[in-house]
Amino acid sequence: MAITKQICLSTSGLTKIFGFGRRQTVAVDHVDLNLYEGEVVSIVGESGSGKTTLAKILLGLINETAGDVFFQGQKRDISSHQKRQEYWRNIQAIFQDPFSSYNIFNKIDSVLLDCINMRGGRGLARAAKVELMREACSFVNLKFEELTNKYPFELSGGQMQRLMIARIFLLKPKILIADEPTSMIDACSRATILDELMKLRDEIKMTIIFITHDIGLAYYVSDQVYIMERGKIVESGSADEVILRPRAAYTQRLISDVPKIHEEWDLSTV
Repeated sequence: MAITKQICLSTSGLTKIFGFGRRQTVAVDHVDLNLYEGEVVSIVGESGSGKTTLAKILLGLINETAGDVFFQGQKRDISSHQKRQEYWRNIQAIFQDPFSSYNIFNKIDSVLLDCINMRGGRGLARAAKVELMREACSFVNLKFEELTNKYPFELSGGQMQRLMIARIFLLKPKILIADEPTSMIDACSRATILDELMKLRDEIKMTIIFITHDIGLAYYVSDQVYIMERGKIVESGSADEVILRPRAAYTQRLISDVPKIHEEWDLSTV
């Protein structure tokens, strides 16, 4: 018997408009999404396509102008601080710039302890909390003993990105939004971090939403792909359908713009 996947997050007619009158900009334009438990989904588009604004709405960091967000089949309610905190226990993010993702006055121990406390571990003994922090760091190939009592700015960019994944390991959210999570690090670290995210997905059955301009990454990691242009979803489907058999002219252009090592690069359209 086939197992039916449950929709964990969806949107209906989601719209975000910035500004007023002639100066208004429609950043997200009537977007409908259905995201399933345990899947990896990529939302792909160029800079200015609206994908990061969409991610911020899904996270509850900015309010939508129109439309609805549904979480686990219920219309999302983040109208109070308590309800927002409860929502954030289930949906978390890794952002593009690790240097701006931390409070520079909080040591790494505090960053990780906040995650343990948020998941109900406030009453644990100190030794138990240290063991959880050590396990989370080990998951991303970091040694807790080398990080303790340090500040995030004392780490490299790659180490900070890995620490963000360690946070996700402790929080164990149902949904992770990864906004260009590997764009600021070298190719070797990029592959390692992607592998760690996939391992985390398998371990806790988490839904991962990649926000990216990298259509190659989208094809490599995704079950479903949404192509976004000027605030609209112009194409969606499985990774094979969208990348190998694209229908929208915009998708075809994104794919043709990917440089191929074995071919002479055509820079005339750049």
